[in-house]
Amino acid sequence: MIEDMTIRQFTPSTQHTYVRFVKDFSIFFGRSPDKAAFEDVRLYQLHLASHGVSPCTMNGAMTALRFFFRVTLQRFDIANHIPLVPQPQRLPVVLSPEEVARLLEAARGPKYKAALAVAYGAGLRVSEIVSLKVSDIDSKRMVIRVDQGKRRKDRYVMLSLHLLELLRTWWLVQRPRGYLFPGRDHISPLTERHLRRACLQAAEAAGITKRVSPHTLRHSFATHLLERKVDIRVIQALRGHTKLDTTAIYTRVATKTIQEVTSPLDYLIRRSADAHNVPKLDKPGEQATSRRQAKSTRRTRRKTTSKLTKQTTVKKQAKAWSKRKLRA
Repeated sequence: MIEDMTIRQFTPSTQHTYVRFVKDFSIFFGRSPDKAAFEDVRLYQLHLASHGVSPCTMNGAMTALRFFFRVTLQRFDIANHIPLVPQPQRLPVVLSPEEVARLLEAARGPKYKAALAVAYGAGLRVSEIVSLKVSDIDSKRMVIRVDQGKRRKDRYVMLSLHLLELLRTWWLVQRPRGYLFPGRDHISPLTERHLRRACLQAAEAAGITKRVSPHTLRHSFATHLLERKVDIRVIQALRGHTKLDTTAIYTRVATKTIQEVTSPLDYLIRRSADAHNVPKLDKPGEQATSRRQAKSTRRTRRKTTSKLTKQTTVKKQAKAWSKRKLRA
């Protein structure tokens, strides 16, 4: 099984997880796992469900057993009938810009402050942060090169001026040559565990009660960009997502974007208010009588205006005649 995973170039962490799940199944089964039947796999899944194992862990175990029976043993009668559990879709935890600023200020040392700033300022994953090298920072083009990220894909992300200052401050402290964030031996990279622990300590020091991790900063990066009207396709490229559906989850988290949407109830109330202000239409017979009345009022107005104009002209002529007599 390890040879099959090595041929397919599985990462060491994936290989370790798959082997651990198959080992747990063999312990439950009590014999070598290649002698198991489909009923044994079903009982193992029932055992996991009865002990309150999360759907994510259960699906990981079933995926490992699928690989073991399909690829290594070629037992398709078992592998093709191993079901997966539907996972609940939960919204990611997102920090406000003020909380992010407090967390970065509370990070201890320029090393962890710069690493957490990369997580928020560039939206990188934890594995991508610890794998960054000094040569990946391109200050001339103001971009960061992510070399062989998730699914072995390269991409570029933006490099802000503030992030560049933090990285330069950290570089002047230790002057790393290989990895940008080296470990204790100054040769191997910083471990993901140390970075997560530093993020938790910074969140506690900042007084943030939410469940915070470096991936939370990555979620906040995408959400804040979406709230600033950045195109979702650009956010997809910056985050390195293969499918747009993965990026579209942030439309459910961007509260500012949701608040700007006008509810159809507001449109309904406006229409009803406008309808009350508009005069009601009469019946056809009443409309005809109203037209006649309007015509008659117009005629009377014209007559009165013509009489007034005649009277004013007569008065003017009389005044002019009297003035001429006085002069004479």
